Amino acid sequence: KKEVLLSICGKQNYQDQEPECIELVTAGVLESTEEGWILTYEETDLTGLEGVTTTFHVEPGTITLSRKGPLDSQMVFQKDVPHESLYQMPFGALMITVCAAVVRYDISENGGTIDLVYDIEIEQTAAGKIEYHLDIRVKE
Repeated sequence: KKEVLLSICGKQNYQDQEPECIELVTAGVLESTEEGWILTYEETDLTGLEGVTTTFHVEPGTITLSRKGPLDSQMVFQKDVPHESLYQMPFGALMITVCAAVVRYDISENGGTIDLVYDIEIEQTAAGKIEYHLDIRVKE
């Protein structure tokens, strides 16, 4: 396990709204596994998800994003393969479907990057496109 500094840029293009870009710099933990990598960090009030732990499981061809806390969800990203999941929030749950156009990562013990671009549907209605870029830097 290594402590890392994450620079996260998320761009959300929801229908009928101006694109929204969220940039966050936060501490996290990067861990090597037999299958790939696990990257974990705590969300902050800047993202509106304070108290939520976010984990990326990175494996060849698949990135799984899990969130635990006041919001529970698991999204699976495989290029051109739609995946449904339940998005549980304090006030109820929604069925969401994600279909990734880009699932790319380049990670080593020295850090790296994760890139995701995906379309999202909420309750079977197209909601928009989301782009994520994570820079992972190992703390000295």
